[in-house]
Amino acid sequence: MKKIIGSGLRSIFQFCTRKIVIKLILLFTSIIFLVIGVLTIISYKMLEKESRNSILEASTNNLKLVNKSVRKYFDEISQFTAPQYRYDPIMNALRNESNDHSSMAYLEDYLRVLFYSRTDVEAIYLYLINEEKVYSLSRDDVAVKSTYNASIPSQYWFGQAVKDKKNRYIQPLLLSRDTGYSQLGEESFFVFHRVLRNLVDRNPRAILSVVLNSSYRDEMIKDSPLTEGAELLLLDANLVPYYGNSQKALNHLNDMAFRDRLNDLQEGHFTWSDGSEKYMVIVDVEEQAGWRMIKLIPFDEIYKAARMNRDLSYSIGAVILSISILLNMLTANAITKPIKLLANKMRRFSEGAFDVEVKVRGSDEIAYLSNQFNLMAMRTSKLINEKYHMKLVQNNAILKALEAEINPHFLYNALQAISTKALKSGENEIRKMVDALALTLRYCIRGKEFVLLREEIQHIENYMLIQKARFGKRLHIAYDLDESLYEVKILRLTLQSLVENSVKHAVEKITSPVTIVISAHSNDRHTIIRVTDNGPGMKRERLMQVRGSLREKWEERQQENESIGLKNVNTRLQILYGEEYGIEINSDESGTDTCMIIPRAGGEPNV
Repeated sequence: MKKIIGSGLRSIFQFCTRKIVIKLILLFTSIIFLVIGVLTIISYKMLEKESRNSILEASTNNLKLVNKSVRKYFDEISQFTAPQYRYDPIMNALRNESNDHSSMAYLEDYLRVLFYSRTDVEAIYLYLINEEKVYSLSRDDVAVKSTYNASIPSQYWFGQAVKDKKNRYIQPLLLSRDTGYSQLGEESFFVFHRVLRNLVDRNPRAILSVVLNSSYRDEMIKDSPLTEGAELLLLDANLVPYYGNSQKALNHLNDMAFRDRLNDLQEGHFTWSDGSEKYMVIVDVEEQAGWRMIKLIPFDEIYKAARMNRDLSYSIGAVILSISILLNMLTANAITKPIKLLANKMRRFSEGAFDVEVKVRGSDEIAYLSNQFNLMAMRTSKLINEKYHMKLVQNNAILKALEAEINPHFLYNALQAISTKALKSGENEIRKMVDALALTLRYCIRGKEFVLLREEIQHIENYMLIQKARFGKRLHIAYDLDESLYEVKILRLTLQSLVENSVKHAVEKITSPVTIVISAHSNDRHTIIRVTDNGPGMKRERLMQVRGSLREKWEERQQENESIGLKNVNTRLQILYGEEYGIEINSDESGTDTCMIIPRAGGEPNV
């Protein structure tokens, strides 16, 4: 193993000393590393000291500011709970509360005034000592309630408040929320107990307990921002905690050594370790009431900026050594960037964007490849446009052919009807039929591709005049149309084909009277025009054949198909509007129902 390691080291030494350029690189690299290393260590130590002093000064000032705010806040609450000018009316109400309803009402009003005068009041309790009676008012129940509670004098805070010279006691709720009253919420901060005494005999008559939430406390704490891992404590003069930003901060108070350090140090800072982490502990003591603001900052967080600067300095050396690698990367990128751009354009081309074009720079092989790609894209786009134009011309030709097939079939039936009528009636009837035929022929040969539904209905009237001459009372027609739909544009001669289909397959098949009903309605997307007859209908097999023929492409149709008229209309609609539209047909022994589905507003096609 030693031989392998020795052989490897010799190979490295020989490689490093083989060329003078490598020797120079190693020499300059060693000097750079030495300079950067020494400067980094010096700056790191200086930044450590600077960071510590800066954080100590800023935190000390912040704690003093917060401590002043805390004292001011408790003074406000003390002033807030003092009866002041209401002392005599309150004492009078307390004496007469048990037998005077107005005294009871006065106490309730007094509690309400206190409750609604501050937003941080969570609940108020007034304990009448002799009567063992409690008046209460809280956010959960804004009505003043009265109950009896004989356990209040046994509470610790009761004894502390009664014996206090200032007739008050501030009860913290951080470690225990037991007040003898109802259960307090999680947002409660402390309870301020105020003893109301009789001035004559100095005996306590009642205790006013005000529960304050943490809203004001949170605003005060904002003046002492905490970095990551920092902890904050608010203690009274006896080191009783009123606030701790974490359980870890409160756990420090369980260590007697930590408490001794706090008692020994009235103000300033000291270093403390809990075994897992080392802290700088900053203490500020309020002069009058002895409130203590304590901030514990991990040294890891204090020296974080110094470590970042040290790491940055080390990184600079690595960057300097990496410059040569970076130059190679830039050179490679200059070569591959045009190829990546060309590949991206080719990907867009494969996705259907045939109008892409690559910007050509220079005259090298990549530029030549880009020119050839641009030429290919231009030719492909030209071919696709030509193909699309040919498809439009083809579809238009199919539409014209479909329209042309309707007229001869209808003309044949019309002439047959006129011939039949000529044999049965006089010249006046023939004149009417000829007029109707003239109007019909003029409507068929007019150049407009789209007509209003109203115009198509008028054409149907002329058509039915001729057919009634043929079938007499066997043929009836009815309409169920919304007047607003008369202005919808439809393809010319489409509705007439549906009516003609009912005449051919209903009226001609039976001798009993047949009624053809034309109706129309619209929904959010479609206008549906329906032609219904009460003829003999179609058998299921025939209905399936007709539906199958509607699904066939026009080029695949059978020339002898009896449903050529419906197929014609269906194909025209689908070419013009899309496969969502067209003809639907249903039929049974009660008759046949044929629907023509077009866009809601009708109109020009979506080519």
